[in-house]
Amino acid sequence: MSPEEKVINILMDSLQLKEKHYSLKRDSPLIGAIPEFDSMAVVSVVTALESEFDIVVEDDELDASIFETVGSVVDFVEGKFKSKKDKIG
Repeated sequence: MSPEEKVINILMDSLQLKEKHYSLKRDSPLIGAIPEFDSMAVVSVVTALESEFDIVVEDDELDASIFETVGSVVDFVEGKFKSKKDKIG
């Protein structure tokens, strides 16, 4: 499964969108477009991303631009993962 597919699954599960028949794509807007995506949902999504991708997201890294679209979340995760790999090897 690609990082994008994993992020979409995390968003769908965390926001409980499957039962509402939402469909998310890379350019799908998140903040302001999905009522379920509130501050508590952000915490849930970040926790799931950290667990799935074995990354750590610091509080000072978080801002609304990360959650503008599915693609911006994917880009953030991929950047964190690349940064982690660069530190390791």
